[in-house]
Amino acid sequence: MDAALALMLLVPLAGAVFQAVWGLPAGRRASAVVAAAAVAGALAAALYAFAHCGVAPLRVSFGGWFSFAGFSAAFSLLYDRVAAVMTVTVSFTALLIHLYSVGYMREDKSFSRYFCYLNLFVFFMLLIALADDLLLLFMGWEGVGFCSFALIGFWHEERKNVNAGVKAFITTRIGDLGYVAALAMVVGIFGEASLSGLAAGAEKLSPGMAAAIGFCFLFAALGKSAQLPLSSWLPDAMAGPTPVSALIHAATMVTAGVYLLMRLDPLLAYAPSVGATAALLGGATALYGACCALGQRDVKRILAYSTISQVGYMFLAAGSADVTGALFHLQTHAFFKSLLFMCAGIMIQACGEEHDIFCMGAHLRRRYPGLFALFTCGAAALAGIPFTSGYFSKGRTLADALTHPDPIFLVAFALGALAALITAIYVFRMYFVAFFAEPADPAPLHFDPALLKMQLPLWPLAVLAVCYGFVNPPEFLHLRAWLDNYLLGVTGPVPPAVEHAELFVEILDALLALAGLTIAWGLYRPARRPEPAPAGLLTAGLGLDALYLKRLAAPYARLAAFAWRGIDEDVLDGATAALASGIGGLSSAVARLGNGRIAASLLTLFAAAAALLLWVATGWSPS
Repeated sequence: MDAALALMLLVPLAGAVFQAVWGLPAGRRASAVVAAAAVAGALAAALYAFAHCGVAPLRVSFGGWFSFAGFSAAFSLLYDRVAAVMTVTVSFTALLIHLYSVGYMREDKSFSRYFCYLNLFVFFMLLIALADDLLLLFMGWEGVGFCSFALIGFWHEERKNVNAGVKAFITTRIGDLGYVAALAMVVGIFGEASLSGLAAGAEKLSPGMAAAIGFCFLFAALGKSAQLPLSSWLPDAMAGPTPVSALIHAATMVTAGVYLLMRLDPLLAYAPSVGATAALLGGATALYGACCALGQRDVKRILAYSTISQVGYMFLAAGSADVTGALFHLQTHAFFKSLLFMCAGIMIQACGEEHDIFCMGAHLRRRYPGLFALFTCGAAALAGIPFTSGYFSKGRTLADALTHPDPIFLVAFALGALAALITAIYVFRMYFVAFFAEPADPAPLHFDPALLKMQLPLWPLAVLAVCYGFVNPPEFLHLRAWLDNYLLGVTGPVPPAVEHAELFVEILDALLALAGLTIAWGLYRPARRPEPAPAGLLTAGLGLDALYLKRLAAPYARLAAFAWRGIDEDVLDGATAALASGIGGLSSAVARLGNGRIAASLLTLFAAAAALLLWVATGWSPS
């Protein structure tokens, strides 16, 4: 088992090293084969570890990292059934994205650099999934941040792509301040920094200290997972290649925050206010993302806001202390969202790099029927059409909120339910406009056999998007809930209240999905020749970016300008220049006294003698 866990991390890391050193001279074909093989190796190791994973958690240490003043950090891993499911999901989804990327990046000049970043991204995400030591986890946490920055700004020839990468990097670093603060508190209290140690010692913490640590970790999770108020970086992250969007949005970076909360579940049990805050922010973000998606025309930005919304449901489940429910929706979201993003990439390339859904239409459906079928599977799951994977997993998160005894969770449930209705509307708006409309100014359609090959890795995701919900169906269907049973012992059993509420919630969810479909059909059916709404608050993300620019960035820029011109240039530089000028003048005066003339030398001698006599006359004594 130790070897499998080590290989799971080392194989994608070795793939990244190969791409960095030998990828360019080896050629495109070798680069693609090695990159895909590295992730396939990680998947094989993950499957082997999954097959041999017991109920008891396994802690593995590969030696120390560093130590000082009695504190030591180790390369320690914590492998349990939650980690087992997560690592298989990450490596499986990443493998399909790598295979898709071979076709998508077929003409890019930086082929090996792209796969270097992609392999490195997988390594760091698997490190987050496996790390027990919080410092080691932070290494993976920052690693995915760096890789996202590099991949979002991959086409750095255009300034806007670089700006998007910088925005993602800075925003997530703001959240990471919470992680550093929490880490400092954990080390100060326990003398170590491990998840297993934190779980074992959580009951010894005072309620206030548990809440302080929990809120700091929650702030870090909000930044990494693009939840309110740190959500504005994710739509701009669409500047990167589409497979990057699929990887970041599926089971990697944006779900890292949710996964951290799952790992911290023993701590959050002693800090209920943290869970309530996470659930409320999750419900609010679900509604915010859904509303903003409704105002977008760019197919990738629609899906980006959709990710913000769907991760909100994961926060809702994690805040309700339902680790299984959060992990279940994380998995289903990984399947249908990565499917939709990769479909969007094919749509964009087929339409000559056109992103606007109002410039696509029925000719896309007729020319690429396989793409239409794949997109239909993903859209149905995202909208929560009955018996798809998203229908079951979203219903589970809403049932968690509905049955929680704290009244604040009822507010979160209402927000999530309203978001479910709007989700169905924007999904079918995108679906009808992009595949059924007859646009007045259609984008020129290109038929490329490479686009057909790119569809092949998407079929497993389409099957999972439709069918994976039956891995963990609600109790009223009287089918075996495999995920609940598998995680039993690692997480608690499903509360009876949740099981009883699931029937009501699933009926409600089905009605909301069908109502959203009906509304979208009425507004955007082909016969109406739908036109895009004018740009407004929804298009601009409800003004969140403008608010940050006005209230945070602009005052900071003014303060920076004052520090630069008012303090640095006027005060510090002015004082330095004045001091230099004074010293220069004094030096010139002294230099004139030492010019070698007898009169100047005698004058200096007499002045020194006068000063000495004056000193003696004023009462100087050698004692």
